Amino acid sequence: MNKTDLIIIGAGPGGYRAAEYAAKQGLKVVIFEGAEVGGTCLNVGCIPTKTYVHSATFAEARERMAQVVPQLRAGVESILSHPNITLIREKAAFVDAHTVTSPSGRMEGGAIIIATGSETKWLPIKGIDAPRVVDSTGLLNLETLPKRLAIIGAGVIGMEFASVFNRFGSEVTVIEYLKECLPALDSDIAKRLRKQMEKEGITFNMQCGVKQIADGKVFFENKKGQTESVEADVILMATGRKPRTEGLNLEALGVPLAPNGAIPVDSFSFLVLGQAKRQSRAPHSSNIYAIGDANGKQMLAHAAEMQAIRAVNHIIGKQDAIDFNIMPAAIFTEPEAACVGPTEDQLKAQGIAYECRKSFWRANGKAMAMNETEGMLKLFTSPSGRPGGGLILGCHAYGAHSADIVQEVSVLMCKHTTIAELADMVHIHPTLSEILKTAAEI
Repeated sequence: MNKTDLIIIGAGPGGYRAAEYAAKQGLKVVIFEGAEVGGTCLNVGCIPTKTYVHSATFAEARERMAQVVPQLRAGVESILSHPNITLIREKAAFVDAHTVTSPSGRMEGGAIIIATGSETKWLPIKGIDAPRVVDSTGLLNLETLPKRLAIIGAGVIGMEFASVFNRFGSEVTVIEYLKECLPALDSDIAKRLRKQMEKEGITFNMQCGVKQIADGKVFFENKKGQTESVEADVILMATGRKPRTEGLNLEALGVPLAPNGAIPVDSFSFLVLGQAKRQSRAPHSSNIYAIGDANGKQMLAHAAEMQAIRAVNHIIGKQDAIDFNIMPAAIFTEPEAACVGPTEDQLKAQGIAYECRKSFWRANGKAMAMNETEGMLKLFTSPSGRPGGGLILGCHAYGAHSADIVQEVSVLMCKHTTIAELADMVHIHPTLSEILKTAAEI
């Protein structure tokens, strides 16, 4: 049986980043991938979606996707060609706590990282197996633009595709069970973004539960208990994703999955919990980690990459200062939205004292020059009148390039920056980043 320092199952953002980083630290790595390298994000997720976001027409989007994805996939394959990395293009499953098997045979690893990503979470709706019902992968594979698109779910996937296909010319209707879209986003920001998208022609049916799909229609119950329906040529299931763990034979480890299907891990190193007891034959030989979407904690590509760094650091005994409580995220609608830290509703619910400062795109010179005046930023800080106060707690925003602005806030939060310190920092004029500085000066 072959042996290696580290086995990685899955070559998505978390898996290939773990392999790259571990190899540079001198570890011998074997990484298994039964599909294309790059995972969901590169092949059928965030990268293809962003080519759609930044394309003027449906035809252009498909052409650009066909160019961008293979180019980036080749880049990942280049990373995995490192002398310390062996890529095995097969699926792998556990034999025991230190051994996996694939069609090529068995492999023993000093440590094992599970990075199998996620898959579409389908709701148990009658008629969900109809040919016109697709997930995000199916929508990206469409060869013709649908005249009428119905989207079930107003989370990140649903909102991004609603924005894109509306711009392409489809008649878009969104059906959402919750009161507001994008629950991770501050409700004030989310509502303003939704209202702006309504002005662009998208129809939203909020607080509505889908009951069935039949005869080309989506039937749903509105908040008054009345049954309504919408006709659609294509119906997108955008109700989230779930960890992909089928076929790993986690039973061999004695690992019970969480109710959402995630692999349970500790909050520091992402070491898998509930593993069967076994003897360690070498340092870290019992270490099994689950990173990225597989553990269900923070289902973002950049979260998976940083979890990969933490897991490898734990394996080699290296300390780091990664703060997983500060996790920025973006929604690439038009205009885009972004957030880091708690929402105002969460601050209130947790009884945390705070101050809220607002700033608007319409008052920014660069935004006016760009003709991108729609947008608002909310910056949350601890009360500035108290000793040690004014600490930046979070930021939620929508508007052109809001993701870039929120990324700056994320960096400031990592460095425990106060609002007074931000106000003293020089920002280039004219730039959209002055929107943040304006909030600090209020």
